[in-house]
Amino acid sequence: MAQKTILFPTDFSTASDAALVHAEALARQSGARLLIVHVEEPPLAYGGGELYYGLPEPGSDRILRMLEDVRPKDPSVPFAHRMTMGDPAAEVVRIATEEAAEMIILGTHGRTGMLRLLMGSVAEAIVRQAPCPVLVYREVASRLRKTANA
Repeated sequence: MAQKTILFPTDFSTASDAALVHAEALARQSGARLLIVHVEEPPLAYGGGELYYGLPEPGSDRILRMLEDVRPKDPSVPFAHRMTMGDPAAEVVRIATEEAAEMIILGTHGRTGMLRLLMGSVAEAIVRQAPCPVLVYREVASRLRKTANA
């Protein structure tokens, strides 16, 4: 019998950090392996073919080290890491399908209004396309304010 898998995508944000606690707890309770995934977005191309890199991002080696630092606190929870490149929502759905994930657990920033319209919603796209149940953890706004003011 194959081990159950809970997929946990991370963008290294505080929302992802907060969701990891829930992913770890569900993995422990269900005896599942936690598959911790980060999707790097490729640089954007302008109409003329030149690439836009935006603000400097950490290199792939640094991102891989950051990903390896994301791990359950409980050493009894089995986990693995995977890093890939592409559209975050599409890659998360692809990996969930490929791994026959029991569930996807992710954090969201909870943007609304114009910010959501401009930025899109990775979480929403995952919920719409996922082959399994999705638990979306939204960090409480009061915690966000406390963190920003600290």
